[in-house]
Amino acid sequence: MDLLNLAELEQAAAERLSTMAHDYYAGAARDGITLRGNRAAWDRLRLYYRVLVDVAQRDLSTTLLGQHMALPILAAPTAFQCLAHPDGELASARGCGARGAGMVLSTLSTVAMEEVAAVARGPLWFQLYVYRDRAVTRALVQRAEAAGFSALVLTVDAAIIGARETDARNRFHLPDGMTAANLVGAGMAEIPAGEGGSGLERYVRELLTPRLTWADLDWLVAQTRLPVLVKGIVRADDAAIAVAHGAAGVIVSNHGGRQLDGAPPTAEALPAVVEAVGDQVAVLVDGGIRRGSHVLRALSLGADAVLVGRPMLWGLAVGGADGVSGMFSMLAAELDEAMALCGCPSVAAVPRDLVHA
Repeated sequence: MDLLNLAELEQAAAERLSTMAHDYYAGAARDGITLRGNRAAWDRLRLYYRVLVDVAQRDLSTTLLGQHMALPILAAPTAFQCLAHPDGELASARGCGARGAGMVLSTLSTVAMEEVAAVARGPLWFQLYVYRDRAVTRALVQRAEAAGFSALVLTVDAAIIGARETDARNRFHLPDGMTAANLVGAGMAEIPAGEGGSGLERYVRELLTPRLTWADLDWLVAQTRLPVLVKGIVRADDAAIAVAHGAAGVIVSNHGGRQLDGAPPTAEALPAVVEAVGDQVAVLVDGGIRRGSHVLRALSLGADAVLVGRPMLWGLAVGGADGVSGMFSMLAAELDEAMALCGCPSVAAVPRDLVHA
């Protein structure tokens, strides 16, 4: 790709996507305050770089939940990727694998999890929504285990769907022939246009449980041999409770600004969560990460790794698997540069005082 950064990648993707698909991917809840705040919060953090450190050789790899990863950057779970490219999640998995990056597959994937697992070459986790029909959720967990996924990511910030006005205006739906492929057997795969609004809003309202509690985390941990990470945490006390209920990790996330508008930027929420649980479990963060230096800031604040969602979709829309791997290459090159200029020869050597929160 003859593109220099993720902003240019986003613009190129916007030129290729349908209005409905672009607005779904790019959109946010209500006024987009949290969406904009995520990026701005990373930008505000200053890098107090070290000098006279030998950085001739740099190592961007890390270990997460016992798995080696070439980068401390994973693809966040994003739904309906066939809206961006005909190969959808298959292309994303191939692109992640080409860079050794981890991928989290959404429950609402447009390709069945077994097909994605068959082409994945890097760490592969499965993101889980809890349905009103508990048997449907149990079946998803069992299939993920059987397919070889190595962790589950329970999303906990979607008791209802945040109001995304562009989706309502576009009457968001999946085109003919496209489904939420993991739910075909359960009869929950179709997402038609909503009556006067978003079909996804209706889907979530009718099928996902709004009664999710800590008891459900207990239930999930007891159902699986896989480590369970809890995604959607912005409070230190909630992070501590998640660990007490068996979580192997927490993901500091406000759903990319797509749920509660006015939620804190994740860069601001991260330090307190790390202080509460960072020595006990893995801590990851997403939301607004658009530069390799943002990744470095997150590592300095105590995150073990970050996730990126929309940038992966932009890469997918522009170039399929090559676009996804190219997006990771952009971030990796920027992270490598920032590490060298900050005196950090490895991810493990990133100091906690590199940024002042």
